[in-house]
Amino acid sequence: MTDAILVLNAGSSSLKFAVYKVIHGGLDPHLRGKISGIGTDPIFAANDATGHTLPGENFGQMGPMTDLDDLIPKLLDWLEAHQGGVTITAVGHRVVHGGRDYVEPALVTNTLLTDLDALVPLAPMHQPHNLTAIRCVTTSAPTLPQVACFDTSFHRTQNRLAQLFALPRSLTDEGIVRYGFHGLSYDYIAGTLPTHLGVRADGRVVVAHLGSGASMCAMNNRCSVATSMGFTALDGLMMGRRCGTLDPGVLLYLMQEKGMTAKEIETLLYKQSGLLGVSGISSDMAVLESSDNERATEALELFCYRAARELAALATDMGGIDAIVFTAGIGENSARVRRQICKRLEWLGVDLDPVANERLARRISSATSRVEILVIPTDEEAIIAGATRTLTCISTPLAPIL
Repeated sequence: MTDAILVLNAGSSSLKFAVYKVIHGGLDPHLRGKISGIGTDPIFAANDATGHTLPGENFGQMGPMTDLDDLIPKLLDWLEAHQGGVTITAVGHRVVHGGRDYVEPALVTNTLLTDLDALVPLAPMHQPHNLTAIRCVTTSAPTLPQVACFDTSFHRTQNRLAQLFALPRSLTDEGIVRYGFHGLSYDYIAGTLPTHLGVRADGRVVVAHLGSGASMCAMNNRCSVATSMGFTALDGLMMGRRCGTLDPGVLLYLMQEKGMTAKEIETLLYKQSGLLGVSGISSDMAVLESSDNERATEALELFCYRAARELAALATDMGGIDAIVFTAGIGENSARVRRQICKRLEWLGVDLDPVANERLARRISSATSRVEILVIPTDEEAIIAGATRTLTCISTPLAPIL
């Protein structure tokens, strides 16, 4: 049997998973899948490394009350039945928030879980589910080592000014600073840049992670210089259901004049705004692109307008820009979004090749563009698997978490 690493990325309505074989010190993809629609009508899908669909026979009775506590034991049983000559020896997890203390992946311990529980208010839509997945694995396989990989860690290379809010120092000292997110995605892109850009990989690059959650990161020497998200994953770009940057006075108005509670405002900002709120139709960019409704068009145009503004601001942080990378669901698949964003940035020397853009080429900049424009699929799971292999190979087995 070959040792393998399981990667889990648990969210409120989905559970992504991947298995990597550990071969000669490296990692080979073994299978990948997703359970979507958790809480409504869960759907299981999985493929092996060749793209062959794998059956999900013990997931047929899922219902709207099914949650992670039910799904993860089922998934572990399913993986054992479909192991194909591999044995899972460690589990890596995406954890959205690591705060200021966790700047690198960490082995899961009771102390770590206590520290991460304290960060739940900073990522209320993500952190609880990440930690639930860890605890579910602990219950089902208590001796299996687990590793937490943090979306915030990549941005700890930023200088102090890039992380500060203009708030009283007492609040800054308490930890109200800009953390940034999507770091696992940015870490992956940073690692692949030399393949696509050569020596320019260490130049001034803005990576646009555009998906249901969206952010951008300015990189120099493939390290984070600045990013659009801040204290929480609400900040910055307009997203599928999240508003992005908002005048704080709007929140005061909602509380004082509309009588909204903190919980109601949380729901509004995290679940009812963004593409969904502006269009009134959907949070899915593909649905909006296929619609002739003027509100759908306006939502798409606002998304691109806000993205172009943020990208230009990040270029300012670096004193210029050498390359733009589009990644994640929208960034990788929407030629229209890429076109509209780049059109607004022509003054920066950005010149899109329309044919390459439409056919989803890897390089979509024209021959005369001063700025390289790339489309690179991201792979957060590969980063998590690599970190998990490194930590579990150099560590002795952990005692069971109680």
